[in-house]
Amino acid sequence: MLPLRKPFVQPGKYDIYPVFPAGDHHIFIGAESLLPYFSRQSVILVDGYTGVYFDQIRENIHAAMKASGIEAEWISTLGLMKSPDVIEELVAPFLGGDDPLFGTRTNLSLPDFFDTKKLEIIRQKRSEKVTLIYGPGAALARNDGLLLYIDLPKNELQYRARAGNITNLGTDLRFSAKAMYKRFYFVDWIVLNRHKQDICHRIDFMIDGQQTDELIWMSGKHLRETLNRMSRSVFRVRPWFEPGAWGGTWIKDHIPGLISDVPNYAWSFEMIVPENGLILESNDRMLEISFDWLMYLEAEAVLGDCHSRFGTEFPIRFDFLDTFDGGNLSVQVHPREDYIRWHFGENFTQQEAYYILDTKNEAHVNLGFREDINPEIFRFELEKSESEKTEVDIPAYIQQLPASKHDFFLIPDGMVHGSGTNNIVLEISTTPYIFTFKMYDWLRPDLNGKPRDLNIARAFDNLCFDRKGEMIPQEFLSHPVLLAEGKDWKKYHLPTHPLHLYDVHRYHFNSEIEIETHNKCHVLNLVEGDAIRVETSAGVIMDFHYAETFVIPAAAGKYRVINLSGKESILVAAFMK
Repeated sequence: MLPLRKPFVQPGKYDIYPVFPAGDHHIFIGAESLLPYFSRQSVILVDGYTGVYFDQIRENIHAAMKASGIEAEWISTLGLMKSPDVIEELVAPFLGGDDPLFGTRTNLSLPDFFDTKKLEIIRQKRSEKVTLIYGPGAALARNDGLLLYIDLPKNELQYRARAGNITNLGTDLRFSAKAMYKRFYFVDWIVLNRHKQDICHRIDFMIDGQQTDELIWMSGKHLRETLNRMSRSVFRVRPWFEPGAWGGTWIKDHIPGLISDVPNYAWSFEMIVPENGLILESNDRMLEISFDWLMYLEAEAVLGDCHSRFGTEFPIRFDFLDTFDGGNLSVQVHPREDYIRWHFGENFTQQEAYYILDTKNEAHVNLGFREDINPEIFRFELEKSESEKTEVDIPAYIQQLPASKHDFFLIPDGMVHGSGTNNIVLEISTTPYIFTFKMYDWLRPDLNGKPRDLNIARAFDNLCFDRKGEMIPQEFLSHPVLLAEGKDWKKYHLPTHPLHLYDVHRYHFNSEIEIETHNKCHVLNLVEGDAIRVETSAGVIMDFHYAETFVIPAAAGKYRVINLSGKESILVAAFMK
């Protein structure tokens, strides 16, 4: 859980709580500090995300109001929604039936979950007490009144779901964590995010829903001003870290401050923005909001010339895959563009590339088919393995390419792939991130002791069997091209595949460099060197350290990067074509 105050970070080390400055005296602690704004209010709307502990927060605010002599009447939005049975029927078409992982992006909106007659009664209701309407969709109940929004980062939401402490939107049923996640992804998050976008300019106060004992809040006005500055300067999102069946030791060894009583760390979600948060800081106090707010308020400034194509969807993601002393990733493929649109309703597909940050012990990447691949025999062996738990001789079908630091492997949609052991991979990709069709997972269980879900049929609907033989190291291992150089710097192009929507540059420098955004958003990672300083024309100056990911929005224009390492630094930058 996010601490209330910014913790000490070892000098020169990766920071797991990166912050953006919100200015002095703009983040407040305690429900009591909200009460002066409640005076002369007859209606207060306490809206928020699914997974928020609304009852605990209500008790917190109610106790403060009672102590100040303010009489309050509370109305939950759960009582204004349609019945759980009706909502189950409403969402069922988007949940993929018996498919354990995949559904289709919903076209529902939050008002579809509400009973219009009940809403109308609330709109007409008048009371001598202060009426507080609380829960997801509270802003739908009235157009008048003070509007508070309680946000919840999705990593905390998922921890609550796995613990069985919350339910999906509009239901009192408790499903498995996997079923809940599927419904979150394809229904709940979509309708609630659309609601966020509708009300983002109305919000008077933003509350961080991670904390329940203490309310952490800032004004909506200052939140919007801070995000406006962020969209024209430089920032990091809050990364979060997950163990996995194949996870390794590199993240544990190189990133301080993480919980140690986990079997491994498989992922660092450096920037998977549908799930990452942004931490704002004022006088060492921290408040986290979801990344969505930045896009709903400032998407054009962030994305520049690709805003017309992607709207409020941020199109690039960075994450780490850690297999140091771990296992091979599953043999997998991602859906082709037409497939992901038709079956899942996504606007673009999952295209990846592996930038090798570090390796040991003759590491490799499984990529592309052997020249003599026979699809029918390969499928037979995979299906036999799934049903009879027999091993598959993967190198007999798929090439194993040696992996070295700074290699860049290209994985467009339809490409069979998977990192081998002893790699730390910086995965650069388009943003869709759950559409992995696994064909073989080395007969190992997941961390819960159960088999991981395979999707052999879906995989064979998407595999490109013509990507094989000698063409793999020639066309799917990027070959750097020198674009420009100066006294102590060089700029390389790391060409991506023609299908990739994004491109990559790499900068080598000893003192400093100046980079122009050209109206494109840059996502960067320091892949070599200890530390750099980034200066933008907006006046924001930030230091970044080895392996940290950061963003320069398109509207920042030109930015300066100063090497603080005392040796050559290498910076990788991805941007949309």
